[in-house]
Amino acid sequence: MSSKHLGFTEIAKPNPSENGKKRTFDLGKGSEVVYIPRFLPFEESWNLFDYLDKQIPWTRPSIRVFGRSCIQPRDTCYIASEGLPELRYSGYQPHAYSWDDYPPLKDILAAVHKALPGSNFNSLLLNRYKNGSDYVAWHADDEKLYGLTPEIASVSFGCEREFLLKKKPSRTTSAQSIGSRVNEGSSSRHSFILKHGSLLVMRGYTQRDWLHSVPKRVKAHSVRINLTFRHVPI
Repeated sequence: MSSKHLGFTEIAKPNPSENGKKRTFDLGKGSEVVYIPRFLPFEESWNLFDYLDKQIPWTRPSIRVFGRSCIQPRDTCYIASEGLPELRYSGYQPHAYSWDDYPPLKDILAAVHKALPGSNFNSLLLNRYKNGSDYVAWHADDEKLYGLTPEIASVSFGCEREFLLKKKPSRTTSAQSIGSRVNEGSSSRHSFILKHGSLLVMRGYTQRDWLHSVPKRVKAHSVRINLTFRHVPI
């Protein structure tokens, strides 16, 4: 299967040795994405979806964006191991629940660790998109909390949604764009469809050099739940 069928542009070439199961995409300059479309079994994924949808204490907090207060356009919940520094983003500090409060999350974490040897995730940010009006805007998970080259593993359940990547503008590009429109190359943007039960991993300098988003989509009528596993150095 070509990288185009997986949602990326032709620039992001998969490793041919991975036989269509686990695919690695080199974004250049130390940035890398790994995608496993059938990470969890289909029926098990639906069982986990039902559990997460009904049992997680979802909240839709008020955040600050560009100095203005607004309601976050998706539900969220935060899980963290004991003793970690507190998470804060966009002026919001979520309550940190324990892994022991929701045992199935530990099972998913164990599966992620098995698929990604050497990983050591100790925190989890969950998001629930109720329909196509819920979204996450362009951003990078580049908080100092996660270090310089964070590995972020994203497991998706439910409605398929588009995941977009684009390069952060360089200082040269920003200077050129003043008063004119810069024509970005095809390698500067990638589109990816996150399937039910899939795993996507961002590694290396992806958070330093790239932005990502899940945009609004009119045709997305059902719920998507996303689990993003992260490591917080102590």
